[in-house]
Amino acid sequence: MADPDKPTREQAEAAVRTLLSWAGDDPTREGLLDTPKRVAKAYADWFSGYAMDPDEYLARTFEEVAGYDELIVLRDIRFESHCEHHMAPIIGRAHVGYLPDGKVVGISKLARVVDAYARRLQVQEKMTAQIADCIQRVLNPRGVGVVIEATHGCMTTRGVHKRGVSMITSKMLGGFRDDARTRSEFLQFIGSEPRR
Repeated sequence: MADPDKPTREQAEAAVRTLLSWAGDDPTREGLLDTPKRVAKAYADWFSGYAMDPDEYLARTFEEVAGYDELIVLRDIRFESHCEHHMAPIIGRAHVGYLPDGKVVGISKLARVVDAYARRLQVQEKMTAQIADCIQRVLNPRGVGVVIEATHGCMTTRGVHKRGVSMITSKMLGGFRDDARTRSEFLQFIGSEPRR
C-alpha cells in the first residue's frame, strides 16, 4: 500500500529539475532532459532498504548443524550507502561474525541484512550498530561482531578533500565483547588483528 505522505515520482522529478536550475544549469537542455527520471530511478535503487525488513532475512534458520558452536564469519561484504548529512556515497566492506547457539542462518542472509541497512541514508556508526543489533535480536546467538571499513564521499569529494582515508567502526556483543579470545579470533579472520 502506498504511503499517502510520500511524494510522487513526478514531484521527485520536479525537485531534481529545481536542483539542476539551482546548480546553474538548464534542465530543459538536451543532455539533462531525462536526468530527473534517471535520478528518481537511481534513488529508488539506492534507498530501497527502507522497503526491506532485515529481521525477515534472518527468520529462517537451520538447526541440523551437528552441534557446531564455533565462530561463523562472513567477510568482505561489499556495500554502497549514502551519508545522511550530504547524501554523498559511502563505499565499503562489512565483516560479520556470530557464535551460534543451536541454529545458524544461510550466509546470503547476512549479506542481505547489510544491504537492507546500507540502502538507506546512513551514518557508518549507526549502520554498524544496526547490523549487530539485528543479528543479536533475531538469531539470539552467544555473541555478534560487526566491523565496517568505508570511504566517505562527503570527505573525499567535498570539504577537506582527503582521498585515501577510510573509517573503521565496530560493534561487539556478548562473547565478542566479553571474551578476548573470541574477539581476537574474529579480528584475525577478517585481517584486522590489532598490532602489538
